[in-house]
Amino acid sequence: MSNFLTLDDVDRGHLEGLLDQATEFLEVLDRPIPKVPALRGKTVAMLFFEPSTRTKMSFDRAAKALSADTMAFSPSGSSLSKGESLKDTTLTILAMGPHAFVVRHKATGAPWQIAEWSGIPTVNAGDGAHQHPTQGLLDALTLRQRFGSLDGLRIALVGDLRHSRVARSDIAAFTTLGAQVTLVAPRTLQPTDVDGWPVATAGELDPLLPDLDAVYLLRIQEERGGGEDFPSVSEYVARFGLTAARAARLPDHAVVLHPGPMNRGVEIAPSVADGPRSLVTTQVRNGVAVRMAVLFELLGGSDA
Repeated sequence: MSNFLTLDDVDRGHLEGLLDQATEFLEVLDRPIPKVPALRGKTVAMLFFEPSTRTKMSFDRAAKALSADTMAFSPSGSSLSKGESLKDTTLTILAMGPHAFVVRHKATGAPWQIAEWSGIPTVNAGDGAHQHPTQGLLDALTLRQRFGSLDGLRIALVGDLRHSRVARSDIAAFTTLGAQVTLVAPRTLQPTDVDGWPVATAGELDPLLPDLDAVYLLRIQEERGGGEDFPSVSEYVARFGLTAARAARLPDHAVVLHPGPMNRGVEIAPSVADGPRSLVTTQVRNGVAVRMAVLFELLGGSDA
């Protein structure tokens, strides 16, 4: 694997191998000194053209846990404000000698373009409403930890599916591992075309609740126009918000996930977000191990 840009072309064996490697790295993170020398001497440059808390910090933590150095780029205060192109920014940072790029950008396809310009391993940390492959990995790992396998799991993805890169990567990961996925949203927030997707769709959440193993909640993507696609927040909460009453209708074993940032009181009630079903903080922890696995495969491999 020379780049990690999408889960669409990752088969089940490769996916499970990455999850197995991430599970081993979770053990490393539990050590008194949570670090291994696997990528000592390597440098990972993080090009985040969009805001990020979880993804950016966990990639930084992952690289350092592998003993790599990191370089951080932020568009605010950079030469982008002076008219420098994305290509020249990429080539400038490349000249400083990083061994890999981790890229988040609002434009679909930007990580592919940066990978082509740079010729070094590139990880997609989220491009527009397109893909977020390491999020798909960490979500799959979180469910596998809880249930042992995703085979036959009934998972509902609920919320702004039209604008969600997380949804697209989760669909790829979950269905490749054998889960049954249903997309739940008002019509205006469903993907524009799901022909050929290995999913079911639904316009209501309530009828599904008693039969679900996991509910994955997505926030309304205001920055991508999602807030313009439904009448009001109160109507959205009334039909699709995971309130305490709705959560009580789930089977006893069912779990709740959210990629963050959460809009408490909109897609998820505070009591549910902080309750025993919630795996939100587990997702964050697993994100470090998954990103360690991806960086290790790109830069270390079997020789490390």
